[in-house]
Order: sequence, then structure tokens, then C-alpha cells
Amino acid sequence: MAETRTAKLRRLWLNVHLWLGVGLALLLIPISVSGGLLVFHDEIDAIFNPKRYAVSGAEVAQPASAYLARATEALASEPGNFAATGLRYPDEPGAPVRVMARPQQRGDGPPRFFTVFLDPPTAQVLDVMDFRSSFFGFMHVFHENLTLPQYSGRQIVGWVGVAMLILSLTGIWLWWPRNGRFLIGLRWTRSPRFTFNLHNMLGFWISIPLAVVSLTGIYLSFPQTARNMMSSIATMTPPGARPGFGNVMTHTNLTADRALEIARQTEPSATPVAIFLPTMAGGPGGRGPQANATQQGERPRQEGGRGPAPSWRIQLARSETETMTVSVDDRAGSAVVAPARASGDQAASWIRWIHEGSHSGPVWKVIVLLTGIFPTIFAVTGVIMWLRRRASRKALDAKRGVQLSPAE
Repeated sequence: MAETRTAKLRRLWLNVHLWLGVGLALLLIPISVSGGLLVFHDEIDAIFNPKRYAVSGAEVAQPASAYLARATEALASEPGNFAATGLRYPDEPGAPVRVMARPQQRGDGPPRFFTVFLDPPTAQVLDVMDFRSSFFGFMHVFHENLTLPQYSGRQIVGWVGVAMLILSLTGIWLWWPRNGRFLIGLRWTRSPRFTFNLHNMLGFWISIPLAVVSLTGIYLSFPQTARNMMSSIATMTPPGARPGFGNVMTHTNLTADRALEIARQTEPSATPVAIFLPTMAGGPGGRGPQANATQQGERPRQEGGRGPAPSWRIQLARSETETMTVSVDDRAGSAVVAPARASGDQAASWIRWIHEGSHSGPVWKVIVLLTGIFPTIFAVTGVIMWLRRRASRKALDAKRGVQLSPAE
């Protein structure tokens, strides 16, 4: 009886595994492949766009204002009144300085975002990239919401992640040898069929990482639900206005160099990671008094002296693994070090890093890449196995039909 029950359960999980894999293959493959490619975004981008990374040296020799000025000049020919929103220093020696920019007024259609690549020693513009029209810009949007945000694309990706998680776990169940002898399961020749052996062997070794990447992807696809769950077990910062999302101030009391100098006084040994320019209420195309003053070229001011003053946000690295954020009041020139991140916020960052393969070392990056490549192999070999299974069943049914037919 126990063997019959086990056989029935195995058949159930086999059917679940089979129909999820075959039924969702057209979604599983592109979502997985796009995620795998994004792990090595910069490395692949450098192959196809070498000029963006053709730096003359590793030394960041120019002040922040020089990089911002060169980027602003490069964007002057682009329609849409683009303004630099931030500057990011090289993540590693030999990488370019990057300046991010977006339009001050919202136009028709999705907003455009530009990245200007600059040579660290000279501030020479290496390339200007329209993020949304770039290959990896499309990959990011597709992997996140299938380019269908208005049709719950993000949630669809999340449910595909649920299917991938089920496939990973049921795959372990189906791989496990029926006699319980684990080492036998590690043999390549469990079947005379190459496709069966390839499917089982690769599936076993990648099943746990694939389940982890799928689970973290589910968390990211349902942000509000995930936040509620995380806040129930760990402290999280209350949700508020997204920092740096309003109109960028075109006239500031402080220069970028002075804001960075003030920020570094809080931690003299820290090195700069990124500088984000002050923004004001109203957002792109907003209608607040601050936004109107900016669009008219006037120096912004606090209405009635109320409300938070626009601030620069400076990210500094205390070490290779620890960063800090300093807010510098553009009006008063005072610096405030942001408090340590809440445990829930840090856990949420770890979940994203695990899913993206970032901040985790080269080994995990390669593993995450494989979790994006192997599902295509599983889909192809799985479909072949399914077709063979159907053909064998039809042949068996035909043979039984001949045997049961009356003799002539």
C-alpha cells in the first residue's frame, strides 16, 4: 500500500512538473535568459560598446563639478531639457565615471533616462546612452515586468517565479532515486537517453540555487506584500517620498564639490561613491512653487520657511562592504549622517543582491548566470522527453489494441 501511495504521489508531481514546464516554457525561457544576462551587464556591454569603457586611466582626477558640467554639455542637444540627477564614481579601477540624467518636464510616453560615460582622468565624454532604448535597458524592463507594466506584467513575472520554484522543488523529488540510494542518483548513466541524463544531472546541481533565485524573485515581484511580510518580522523604515524623485534644482547654493567636501568632513577616511543633486517637490512636470521657480530660472526658496530644505545626498564608502549616506543641506551647508539602516531594510537589500548576483562575489554571480541559462536546456530536454513519452504511450496503446482485437 505504501509503495502504491508513493507511486501515485510521484506521478502527481511528475505531471505538475511536466505541465508547468511545458505550459510556461515560452515565458520561463526569456525571463530566465534575461535575468542571467543582467548578472554580467557591464562585462557584456563592454564587448558590444567598447568606447563606453575606453578610459585613459584609473585615477579620478577631476572634481565632481567637471564631470557634471561635461555631461550637461553632452545632453544639451537632446530634446526634453535633461538635467543631471547624480554622479556615480567607478565601482572598480578602470571603469568610467557615470552621470545619470532625466527630463525636467514629463512628456508623452514613458520618461527617458540617460547615462553619460566619462573618462575619470580627463572628464572627456566617452558615450551617451539612452537607457530605455539600449539592449540592457530593454532587458531590465522585460525581466521586471515583461514591458507590460499596465497589464500587471510585474505580477505575471512573480507568478512565473512561483512556477519556477515549484519546478525546482519537484525536480529534486523526481530526481531522488526510488531505492533511496543517493550516490546512484549522481551517476550520469541512469538512463540510455542522453536528454534524460542531461536533464536530471544539471537539474540536480542547479535545483537549490534556482529555488533561491526564484524565491527572491517572487519577493521582488510583489513589493507591497513582501514589505508587509518583512515588517512583521523585522524593523523597516516607514515608506515615504522617494528621495531624489522631484525636479532637479538648476540653481543651488552649494556646488557639487563643496557638498562633497562637507560630507567628507563627517568621515575623512571615506571615499566617495555617488553624489545625488538636490530635488524639489512636484516631480517631473510638477506644479509646486519650488518646481515653478526652477522652470523659470529663479533661485528656489522655501515657501514661508516651511518644509525640508533641498539637500544633496552623498554616498561614501567606509570600507569595501560598508557605505554611509550623508545629507548636506543646500541652504545651510550642514551635514547629517543617515542612521544605520533598519534590519528589515538591510534584509531586503540582501534579497535583491542574492537575486541579482551582486555584492556576493564571482562564484555566486556565475551560479546565478547558470540559473538563467539552464532553464532553456531543461525546457528543450523536457519537451523531447515528453514527446517521446507520448509516442511510447501511443505505440503501447496501439499494440494493446491489436492484441485485444478478435482473431481473423
